[in-house]
Amino acid sequence: MNFRSVRVVRIFLSEGRGDTERLLRQLHDRWQVHGVTVYRGVAGFGDSGQVHTTRILDVSHELPVTVEFYDSPERVDTVLAELDGIKPGHVVTWIADMWMGDEA
Repeated sequence: MNFRSVRVVRIFLSEGRGDTERLLRQLHDRWQVHGVTVYRGVAGFGDSGQVHTTRILDVSHELPVTVEFYDSPERVDTVLAELDGIKPGHVVTWIADMWMGDEA
């Protein structure tokens, strides 16, 4: 098996602030990073300790959103240093091994 080292990034945002779409556009158009996925939470809380949930009768715009992507450690460093107009709640990164598939 052929592996390479990548850095995985998980950025925590709040749905109502509009940062998710801006970040997704930057990751795609500006930096062309690999493997972007956006997760929408059904409940969560941050530093404030205020719990935000979704219920049938209560549509909250403060639900947690997580944007996750991976790329080379160098590219990730550049992306995180140059986030344009985005104020993440938290950013978590870690190094992982990405399987590149078998080469012929």
